[in-house]
Amino acid sequence: MPLTQEAVRAWLQRCAAVLEENRDYLTQLDAAIGDADHGVNMDRGFKAAMARLTTLNAPDIGSIFKTVGMALVATVGGAGGPLYGTFFLQLGVKTAGKQELTPQDWAEALEAAVNGVIARGQARPGDKTMVDALLPALEAFKVALQDGASFVEALARSAAAAEEGMKATIPMVAKKGRASYLGERSAGHQDPGATSSYLILQAAAETWADVS
Repeated sequence: MPLTQEAVRAWLQRCAAVLEENRDYLTQLDAAIGDADHGVNMDRGFKAAMARLTTLNAPDIGSIFKTVGMALVATVGGAGGPLYGTFFLQLGVKTAGKQELTPQDWAEALEAAVNGVIARGQARPGDKTMVDALLPALEAFKVALQDGASFVEALARSAAAAEEGMKATIPMVAKKGRASYLGERSAGHQDPGATSSYLILQAAAETWADVS
């Protein structure tokens, strides 16, 4: 069955919980190559988003995503706010007016979100950013649908690809963001943005695992 508003809200609640659970871990990753605030920022941003959603009588799924995006832009510091804000705002644009999401709807929304992040941050694969997790996840989901996989299987493949992309950032030399200032010294560290991106997509696969 397609994703409902309730399923979307459940995913976002799971994202908030996972980011809270991994706040210190993300901050430790960021301490090695950034400002040591990614975990705190993401936790604060999603808490703010959840607070806004509690009072939102959403007419459609797009409104839910846009509310999250605006909350993240307003409350997440550094580059994360504009980038994750763009991700969810673009999800909102593609799902405007929809009460349910089919696998193809999700593929189109995820593609718009990932492309929005790429355009906003001007990052390419291999630059050691969240794009290194998001782009493989998008491609894996699309290929899975083309192969005839179920929604659940496609989500699982998407999350697995995000995890692989996240781990692949470890040997990379950062070319964007604060980490790029370190040059060769940024190699050997997992990118915190790629890690939070993986956690968010893994949360989707876990939350929506019972979608038929």
